[in-house]
Amino acid sequence: MCSGHPTFREPNTLSNLNEVKVKHIHLDLTVDFVQRLLGGQATLTFDPLHDRVENVVLDTSFLNITAVEMDSKQLEFHLADRHPAFGSALHIKLPQPVVNKEKQFDITIKYTTTERCTALQFLEPEQTVGKQFPYLFSQCQIHARSFVPCQDSPSVKLTYSASISSPLPVLMSALKKGDEPSAASMAGQPGFTIYKFEQRIPIPSYLIAIVSGNLTGREIGPRSTVWCEPEMIEAAAWEFADTEKFIATGEKILTPYEWGRYDLLVLPPSFPYGGMENPCLTFVTPTLVAGDRSLVNTVAHEIAHSWTGNLVTTKSWEHFWLNEGWTVFVERKIIAHLHGEPQRHFSAIIGYHALTDSVELFGHDSPATLLTPDLSNIDPDDYFSTVPYEKGFNLLYYIEQVVGGPAIFEPYMAAHIRQFAHHSITTSDWKSYLYEYMKTNHGDEVVKKLDTIDWNKWLSSPGLPPVKPQFDTSLAQVCFSLAASWKKAKENGENDYAGVDKEHFDEFTSLQKESLDKSYQLSSVRNCEIQFRWQRLCLMSDYEPIYPKVCELVTKQGRMKFVRPLYRQVLNKLGVGRGPKFLNQAKNGSELAKSTYLAHKSFYHPIAAMLVEKDIGIASV
Repeated sequence: MCSGHPTFREPNTLSNLNEVKVKHIHLDLTVDFVQRLLGGQATLTFDPLHDRVENVVLDTSFLNITAVEMDSKQLEFHLADRHPAFGSALHIKLPQPVVNKEKQFDITIKYTTTERCTALQFLEPEQTVGKQFPYLFSQCQIHARSFVPCQDSPSVKLTYSASISSPLPVLMSALKKGDEPSAASMAGQPGFTIYKFEQRIPIPSYLIAIVSGNLTGREIGPRSTVWCEPEMIEAAAWEFADTEKFIATGEKILTPYEWGRYDLLVLPPSFPYGGMENPCLTFVTPTLVAGDRSLVNTVAHEIAHSWTGNLVTTKSWEHFWLNEGWTVFVERKIIAHLHGEPQRHFSAIIGYHALTDSVELFGHDSPATLLTPDLSNIDPDDYFSTVPYEKGFNLLYYIEQVVGGPAIFEPYMAAHIRQFAHHSITTSDWKSYLYEYMKTNHGDEVVKKLDTIDWNKWLSSPGLPPVKPQFDTSLAQVCFSLAASWKKAKENGENDYAGVDKEHFDEFTSLQKESLDKSYQLSSVRNCEIQFRWQRLCLMSDYEPIYPKVCELVTKQGRMKFVRPLYRQVLNKLGVGRGPKFLNQAKNGSELAKSTYLAHKSFYHPIAAMLVEKDIGIASV
């Protein structure tokens, strides 16, 4: 999709990234909560990649471009027709060709976002915890082009700085450099504050992030603060108190942490992901605040991204597993170092089940189940699933076993980070260095072991991994034992299952707790992971009293991990309506799914809304 003569495959950008490269972006923007937009300008600094550059082409999506300037002079520009997945290319004609390959140049673009921006969600006060102030947050992965004109490709790493004017506190994926009253405030008008930020480590555009709202912070470690609305600061600070342990363990396994700060932002419930690894400021869902620190492994995942994804980055979304498969692997290494190898294996068992579900959903022959899929004219969001996470993890886990175990593989992990830090890489780059490292450090014997791996099946074949993993099932056996106890009680004709083998259940970690409602009150438990698993089992078993709880869960939080599978399951159910009164309006699951979604559409983040609409067959407007 890109202009010029690509030196590597990058099908998901419209920019001419092989002719020029963005090195830095400075944002001067104002948050407008009334019109629900950001407005101002972005100044982009470019490096020419050829001796004669005449045009710049950038990615945009639903942006209102009002002017383009260079050296304070207006430039000619036009927006090309919109591509349904990749937006509208912004074509800028330079006043004269840049003929010196070493000469950087700046272009300033004046613009506003629009109501169709997919990277930003503006929340009304009633959609927040405190119910008093509006709120803004971004989610830029694949959608940065709707927030700022850019080369929206993970292959392009840039630094950025920002001056953001807002009536409410602002945080960004960068280090704060201070704040000052806006000109309006200094003139005595009720005003805004200008918040200043700087990110000196080059990052891809999808890691630019912003939030503005009624935010307060609490230190939880020597380099970490948790941020959220004041109403939940005590609970959040307690929940994430072990953050420093995760960071320090990541450093022990890999390399020193480079980003200075590792802060956490607990977002309102509509945030569509478990977490987003924005550097210096990880975004997390409030569903992690379970009250018992049982779900903080997600923080270990986002901390792992500080190395795998943020420091070493996939070069295109076709190699997304290099971000996520590696990060799941590092996350589980952190957990193993802190809590023992059986915990890593138990997490991997659950992950493999999730992978199986994704493969079943797409189909075993679907190109969406490839570890390195072809994304030509494909919206990467349409292929989003556990495949790059868990199939990628299983590849690395298999390699670790093949080469001789953690004693050989863990030093390689650190070497991988040192080799590729601050770069974007492809699967070919990764594989070449894997062979180079093993040959240099362990000789031809280990290289021959690598040669036994069927790389084509792992990387280029659809479906489940070609080798079924062998995991330690010691923790899983407790679950299997409990299930067997319930099955035996049923076979014996017992009517009261309360307390059957309950001592096993009491010993479970949160990941081990499975579904048994009357004895364990799982319909009312606070932990969203357990609610989700219980509700899915009930839906599979046609247990109609669960429908009110399902509708409640999919509308009180917008995390796609929970929302999308539950909507899909309800969609395919027949005979809904024999349960509680409010369900009588729905003759079947399709009606219930669609009516529930439409009644709460404004609650969901634009990315989540788009994908749920595809899931349940509602045409986007």
